[in-house]
Amino acid sequence: MNAKPTGPIPADYAGQPDLQVAGRNAADWAEAGTPLYLYDAGAVHARIARFRAAMPKQVALHYAIKANPLPSLIAAIAQHVDGIDVASAGEMDKARAVMDASAISFAGPGKRDMELEAAIRAGVTLNLESEGEAERALAIGERLGIAPGLAVRVNPDFELRGSGMKMGGRASPFGVDAARVPALVRRLIAGGAVWRGFHIYAGSQALSAEAVIETQAATIGLAARLADEAGTLPPLVNLGGGFGIPYFPGDLPLDVEAVGAALANELDRLDTHYAIELGRWLVGEAGIYLARVVDRKESQGETFLVVDGGLHHHLAATGNFGTVVRRNYPIAVAHRMQDAPEEVVTVVGPLCTPLDRLADRVALPHAEVGDLIAIFASGAYGASASPQAFLGHPPVRELLAGV
Repeated sequence: MNAKPTGPIPADYAGQPDLQVAGRNAADWAEAGTPLYLYDAGAVHARIARFRAAMPKQVALHYAIKANPLPSLIAAIAQHVDGIDVASAGEMDKARAVMDASAISFAGPGKRDMELEAAIRAGVTLNLESEGEAERALAIGERLGIAPGLAVRVNPDFELRGSGMKMGGRASPFGVDAARVPALVRRLIAGGAVWRGFHIYAGSQALSAEAVIETQAATIGLAARLADEAGTLPPLVNLGGGFGIPYFPGDLPLDVEAVGAALANELDRLDTHYAIELGRWLVGEAGIYLARVVDRKESQGETFLVVDGGLHHHLAATGNFGTVVRRNYPIAVAHRMQDAPEEVVTVVGPLCTPLDRLADRVALPHAEVGDLIAIFASGAYGASASPQAFLGHPPVRELLAGV
C-alpha cells in the first residue's frame, strides 16, 4: 500500500483494541452525537504528577489556558496547579472563576484600557508587552488609586532551537527588547507599581530536551543580568514553556525528566521564585477528536472516507494552523485500534473546500459508514482555534471524561 505515515498514538491509548477513555469505549461517549472532542482528565492529572516529580520543588506550574479554555477542564486543572496564564479578558474571567486573582497573569500585545483596568482592579498580574502599555497601566492604577501588579515580558535575544513557533531572538510584537528592560523596571517601581518580575518566553512545541535545557539556562542567565542592571530582584521569573508533544511521523516525546534534572543545577544563579507555564504539554495528548463516517466514495482509484467533522472543528489536524508541510496526525478506526491496515484512504470533512482534509492517504483497517474515526493529540488548539462558524455547520461537542 502506498500510504503516508501518521504520527504516534499517545501511550495512554496505543495498546487498546477498542478505544477506551475513563473506562468507557468511544462508541458510548459518541452515542449522543458527533463530532466530539473527548478530553481525559485522568491523563491530564498524570501529566501534572509527572511534571511535579521531574521538576525542582521550587518551580511552580502554571496552566496556559489558550491551549484549551473549556471551563470544566480549567476547573479540573486549577485544583492541581499553582497559577493560570491568560491572554485576554475573556480568558481572565474564566480563570477568575476557579483561581484567586493573585495567581493569574495576563500576557499578550494590544491589551485595551478596559482590560488593563479589569486586571488592575482584580489584582491580576499584567505581563507588560511594551513601554506604552506600561505607561497606560501606571496611569490607570493612579486613577483608580490601586498599585498595579506589573511584570515585564522580555523579548529575549535568543530563541528556542527546534521550536515549532519561535518567540525570541528577533523583532517581535511580544515583549520588550532585553536591552530596554532594566530602564522600564526602574520606571515601574518609581511609578508606584507592585513589581512582579519577568516573563521570558523563547518558543513553543520543542521536543528536544537539549534545546529546552539550553534555553532555560539562557533564560535564567538573562534574568540575572537584567536584575543586576535594574538594581532589583524579580519576585518571580516565568521561564515560559515550550514543552512539545509528538504529532507527526518521527516525533519522539520530550524527556521531561532530563529537563528537570538540568534545571535543578541552574536555579541557584538567581535567588527568586520560578514558574513554568504549560498548555499543550498538559492537555494535548489527553484529547481525542471523534468523527463519524457518513460516506465512502471512490474517485479515480482513491478511496475517501467522508466524516461529519473537519477543518471547522480541527483546523490544526488539516494542516491549516501554521503547518508549513502537511503531515498526518495520529489516527485510527476507534473500534479496530489493533487491527492490521487493509486499505489506504483519505479522510475528509463535509466542507466545500479541498482544504478540509483530516488525513491524507493513510493506511487503516476497513471502515464503513457509521464507524468512528479517532484523531489523537487533539486536546490543545482544537475547538477554540478553529473557524466553527465557517459554512454554518453545527458546533462541535466537548466532553471532559474522568471527573
